[in-house]
Amino acid sequence: MSYTSKSIYVTLPRTQRGQPLVLGGDPKGKNFLYTNGNSVIIRNIENPAIADIYTEHSCPVNVAKYSPSGFYIASGDQSGKVRIWDTVNKEHILKNEFHPIGGPIKDIAWSPDNQRMVVVGEGRERFGHVFMSETGTSVGEISGQSKPINSCDFRPARPFRVITGSEDNTIAVFEGPPFKFKMTKQEHSRFVQAVRYSPSGNLFASAGFDGKVYLYDGTTSDLVGEVGSPAHSGGVYGVAWSPDGKQLLTSSGDKSAKLWDVETRQVVSEFKLGDTVDDQQVSCLWQNNYLLSVSLSGFINYLDVNNPEKPLRIIKGHNKPITVLTLSEDRSNIFTGSHDGFVTTWNAGTGENDRIEGTGHGNQINGMKANKGILYTCGIDDSLKKINIEGNVYMKEDLKLGSQPRGMDIFKETNTIVTATVSEVNVIKDDRKVSSLKVDYEPSSVSVNSSNGHVAIGGTTDQKVHIYELQGDNLVQIKELEQLGAITDLTYSPDEKYLVTSDAHRKVVLYSVSEYEHANKHEWGFHNARVNCVAWSPDSLLVASGSLDTSIIVWSVEKPSKHIIIKNAHAQSQITRVSWLDNTTVVSVGQDCNTKLWSITPF
Repeated sequence: MSYTSKSIYVTLPRTQRGQPLVLGGDPKGKNFLYTNGNSVIIRNIENPAIADIYTEHSCPVNVAKYSPSGFYIASGDQSGKVRIWDTVNKEHILKNEFHPIGGPIKDIAWSPDNQRMVVVGEGRERFGHVFMSETGTSVGEISGQSKPINSCDFRPARPFRVITGSEDNTIAVFEGPPFKFKMTKQEHSRFVQAVRYSPSGNLFASAGFDGKVYLYDGTTSDLVGEVGSPAHSGGVYGVAWSPDGKQLLTSSGDKSAKLWDVETRQVVSEFKLGDTVDDQQVSCLWQNNYLLSVSLSGFINYLDVNNPEKPLRIIKGHNKPITVLTLSEDRSNIFTGSHDGFVTTWNAGTGENDRIEGTGHGNQINGMKANKGILYTCGIDDSLKKINIEGNVYMKEDLKLGSQPRGMDIFKETNTIVTATVSEVNVIKDDRKVSSLKVDYEPSSVSVNSSNGHVAIGGTTDQKVHIYELQGDNLVQIKELEQLGAITDLTYSPDEKYLVTSDAHRKVVLYSVSEYEHANKHEWGFHNARVNCVAWSPDSLLVASGSLDTSIIVWSVEKPSKHIIIKNAHAQSQITRVSWLDNTTVVSVGQDCNTKLWSITPF
């Protein structure tokens, strides 16, 4: 048996309020770059469903930029490391690693000949450095500014210049090589968030928290004038030049992006992108004919110059760890729910997605199941909510559960819902609790077996699987199964003949439902850490398990001694949920905020 990676529905950029986000553009015009956690995401600009992930950093990455040749990407992380790696090979072979500053890197710029590089950020001894990209040899000092530097750029033509924008409200100009401090510009009254040269290098633009955007001469650095008066009513987080240098795109905390004519410094179009805090615009990029702006929510907006009222498209998804995963009844849609309470629906074939509208849980979702056109969710706001799948919206009714839910399942025929909370197990019919059973073992998960009315509930504190029978509206315990670790997940097979469980003792255990005896002689214990989740293939022949050890293992019921390990399935991130789209396709989600599809070739 073998596996291949089928597709990746990648994370959105990780954004932070009050922090500019830096997007990188491909000189060949094909891809764009952003970061989330330890990953650099390379995304196709025409078809954003096509994506690649670089995961070799050992701590969160803040910025990634293509070299002008397009053959390399430099990425800088929280510790002050810069990794330079190739874009040609699938493995992204590392070319160089340098440690130019001793703190978070906020921006990177390459010289037009690919040979030099400037990095800036929050270093301890210095806030920036210029060095050779081949050897790391210093080619100048970044000095003259007293606070962390947010942005930098290299003049794309000779004579070379470097500019930096700092939290001391100044822009510094450096001449070289070797680069020496020349002057500071003090037009801004608050943090300078972005500085960018025009494609020809004849001008550069700066943007600040004061809502102002200024243009300067690219060679002398003299002030040419202010763009707008001021450009925005909120802080400006990003500026991007059109390829011909005649227009400028700005993005702002006032929830808008604007297009400016450089010669007249007047606004050409205004893109209003919403009215909530999440609609603040924290970055922008202009690549060929594409104008992108990123919202604080992480959504990537493709702006439409011909119709500023409505973006051409909005890329949605998650940028916080995904905690739950389930499928629609016909398995054509994947539903994922994240740590921050958002639910996204994905087309399993194309990766097209949308976010569920309406008032959700507002924080972590712990359970999710679809039945009869409704998606039921339970979250740590202690409630059970309903989503109209066709309308893609939360419904008004919700049910308070009494304590924090840990899992749920549904008897599909009767639409009877069983939820397990920290202290009780509830049976719910017609949107009301019909019975409640106090428990003292802190449940972790629930699975129901329609053929015999059994309900299996995993206990964390007592390390037991509790088997109940639904008699009328009440649950009556009929059996307990002891395991060596806290039960983390369990589920009945689709043919309802087996129950599989996972535990904190690294084991996956298979029981036959007839007597609840162990169903195989081979112990399934190849994970190296706590197993978080288990899932059955539709034909009840294969089980997938996902673990804290970052791997997924596929086990065979018919050949219990055989298994296949997908190592580092979500790079340096634990697997939180797995599911099967069909008998040969596994879906997995993890703490890296990505949703991945794997093709499994059976034994």
